[in-house]
Amino acid sequence: MPLKFFKLLYPHKHLNSIYELDTAELRSMGIRGIIADMDNTLVPWNDRAVRPRLASWLAGLKKEGFRLCIVSNNSRERGGQLACELGIPAVWYAVKPRRRAFRRALHIMELTSQETAVIGDQIFTDVLGGNRLGLYTILVTPISDKEFIWTRLIRKLERMVLRCLERSRQHQ
Repeated sequence: MPLKFFKLLYPHKHLNSIYELDTAELRSMGIRGIIADMDNTLVPWNDRAVRPRLASWLAGLKKEGFRLCIVSNNSRERGGQLACELGIPAVWYAVKPRRRAFRRALHIMELTSQETAVIGDQIFTDVLGGNRLGLYTILVTPISDKEFIWTRLIRKLERMVLRCLERSRQHQ
């Protein structure tokens, strides 16, 4: 694979969870909006309960002036209630890594790609899609091991890609 493609797979930042996000650093970079994945980023896969820590974290982001939008490959039926309870607009059936849903989220938040970060748990959807549009990409460790069987297979490939990218970064 060409090196250019590999660069699209590499996140700008890698965190253990959304709660490690340094909002002061984002603001210093001119980032004013956050596009967030839903499953295994904000909530465990197939769990739509709004936990107090998540609600508090999101309220803090809003208080700091960040605009938020969920972009998910899920359907409105699976995640609409969660987005409603959190008071966050969402784009469903995103077909990530396609750019259309990310562009729609930018339009909803009234921001440019240079002003927006995307945070998610998958390289081939969240990171690749965000990088293709010039967003600041943040990869987080999945909240839960539970996920679609297809996603579990992709995780093996993601681990290989991360190891390759880490090695190439160490040699630079």
